[in-house]
Amino acid sequence: MAILVDTVAWVTLLEGRILGTRSRGKTLFYIPGGKREPGEGDLDTLLREVKEELGVNLRGGTAVHVGTFDAPADGYGSDAVVRMACYTADHDGDPTPQGEIAEMEWLSYADRPRVAPVDQVLFDQLHATGDLG
Repeated sequence: MAILVDTVAWVTLLEGRILGTRSRGKTLFYIPGGKREPGEGDLDTLLREVKEELGVNLRGGTAVHVGTFDAPADGYGSDAVVRMACYTADHDGDPTPQGEIAEMEWLSYADRPRVAPVDQVLFDQLHATGDLG
């Protein structure tokens, strides 16, 4: 039986690039966000994770679902799948690495090999629509 890793992510684009984060001890970049806690909905998870990782407050009322993507889960074994519900949302404050985040970077489609498999699926969609250069 496959393991499902249920996550929510914040898609923020600037001039054809997407914000990516790298956690301490990891080599791949991920879209900011994380795993849902028991009883949390997508928006609750999104607001909490982005605040913890980047120190910004998302404006929940501006959140827009841009897609949900599945792919093999990085670092969980061959039978694990990650499901990532992705949202855009306006925010207050300047993103700054917090907590487990070692660095953040604005990534282009050329950086696709540097991100987790599920993020690669998102990169492909954003590139196809012209949102990620």
